Amino acid sequence: MAAAILRAALRRSRPAAAALLHHRPLPSSRSLPPLPSLGSAGFGYSTVADESTAPVKPKGKARKNPMKQSRFDFTKVDAALLPTVILVGRPNVGKSALFNRFIRRREALVYNTPGDHVTRDIREGVAKLGDLRFRVLDSAGLETAATSGSILARTADMTGNVLARSQFAIFLIDVRDGLQPLDLEVGQWLRRHASGIHTIVAMNKSESLDEHGVLTAAAGEAHRLGFGDPVAISAETGLGMAELYETLRPLFEDYMFQLTNNGLNQDDPTSEAETEAHEGDESKLPLQLAIVGRPNVGKSTLLNTLLQEQRVLVGPEAGLTRDSIRTQFQFDNRTVYLVDTAGWMERSGKEKGPASLSVVQSRKNLMRAHIVALVLDGEKIAKSKSSMNHPEVLIARQAIEEGRGLVVIVNKMDLLRENRPLFDKVIDAVPKEIQTVIPQVTGIPVVFMSALEGRGRIAVMRQVIDTYEKWCLRLSTSRLNRWLRKVMSRHSWKDSATQPKVKYFTQVKARPPTFVAFMSGKVQLSDTDIRFLTKSLKEDFDIGGIPIRVVQRSIPRKETVKSNSRNTGPRINTRMRTDKRTTVCEPTTS
Repeated sequence: MAAAILRAALRRSRPAAAALLHHRPLPSSRSLPPLPSLGSAGFGYSTVADESTAPVKPKGKARKNPMKQSRFDFTKVDAALLPTVILVGRPNVGKSALFNRFIRRREALVYNTPGDHVTRDIREGVAKLGDLRFRVLDSAGLETAATSGSILARTADMTGNVLARSQFAIFLIDVRDGLQPLDLEVGQWLRRHASGIHTIVAMNKSESLDEHGVLTAAAGEAHRLGFGDPVAISAETGLGMAELYETLRPLFEDYMFQLTNNGLNQDDPTSEAETEAHEGDESKLPLQLAIVGRPNVGKSTLLNTLLQEQRVLVGPEAGLTRDSIRTQFQFDNRTVYLVDTAGWMERSGKEKGPASLSVVQSRKNLMRAHIVALVLDGEKIAKSKSSMNHPEVLIARQAIEEGRGLVVIVNKMDLLRENRPLFDKVIDAVPKEIQTVIPQVTGIPVVFMSALEGRGRIAVMRQVIDTYEKWCLRLSTSRLNRWLRKVMSRHSWKDSATQPKVKYFTQVKARPPTFVAFMSGKVQLSDTDIRFLTKSLKEDFDIGGIPIRVVQRSIPRKETVKSNSRNTGPRINTRMRTDKRTTVCEPTTS
């Protein structure tokens, strides 16, 4: 009977129960079947028979509160079917810090600003907590007494709209400040707008309150919110993540089992098949598009227009966007990741607080993008004498130098529609000035649109995809060498002695297209020759508007094998002549 109980405890992974039975006297080993060694099972203890031979476990600090494994494999679930959790609370309680811990990278701006809001838009990501996977939304701080039409009121309205696609909410409070009146107001706001959402209260910044009595008093105070038992956590240090996991795990499992019972498949065979089909064609892979430009040129409005929803906060205030918001959508059966960056300003060294962090984050997102959409203000172009000022020229040149595709978008053209001569003048002047400012790349595409009215949305995306396909282009070596013979014959050389000899021409990589000319002889390609080849590539293969790189390499000559023989005279070979009885050696001179 004791052996059956012990095996049941092992099967249920209950080491405490098995350890309890370990000290009871067992019957003779003759009357019991042989038991498996518990040490080999990985539980850290052994049977009485193994005690003498069991290896001694090294001393160390034991893990406290280890996370249990979920009954559901969340790693095989499509991201669109994962449970969605929204982080809510008053300003400066650590929502963005917890968002960064969930997604395991510093993506949201975190700055201690008690009198201001750092986060103003809804940021989305896929969270990882143990073996749990879920979608997490970082929202702006809520202030219920905000003036109608203000930034705080608009962010609260946006948070209310996002609650409709969330199943769970984590309500954060600052345990060091205690329960504030604004926390109670946010709790009432949640009951009105999120009555069907399961809400969990998290007492953040608990690392400084490690005394049991203090945390118990704070938990009792948090019960006034009416959302059940709170969880003490620290988004900065990771304290309490195991307890938060134990709270979320049964909720997520019940949610996923309900989806499975409703007939939704947790696997996504369609996306896997598309990924396998697109592995050979780089142009069909997901596209990373960064929207950059000066403050208040309409970048956020453009993102909302492309998504066909109010995804980010817009308004007449300059510098409204602080975080770089990344979102995903489908266009012509293609996955596109959009990144709306903060307004690009010249770094004077005087930026402080969130403004300095926004500048650094915008530059990082420019480096990660495949295609850069530079947004210009059409109204300012009409009033000024130039199409691009210094910061915009820096953005364009940096994108080209980093090998990114560039698309220029002139926004707010609806403001010039009544003045037709000025409208036509802007359309004619902008492409010419861009070519003058960025001469290293010819044919940079320019799209004129009105993001507020939605005109030109399809034209923008088609131009972006066309540029991306050129950026991913691959040409075969045979096709390039046939093209090279024609190009070299029509180029004017001074004489045959100065003409470089290109052995063969090949493409070594795409994204951006990079070509190598293998040279034979001492004459190398000059800068003029490389510019000629680059221009010919763009014209003959229709790949203008993207950066193209042409490099040259010399083919080393084969070294002649020198003889190691010291004899400078004639070489004497010995020829053997034999018959049946004798062997004669006759020397021959060669």
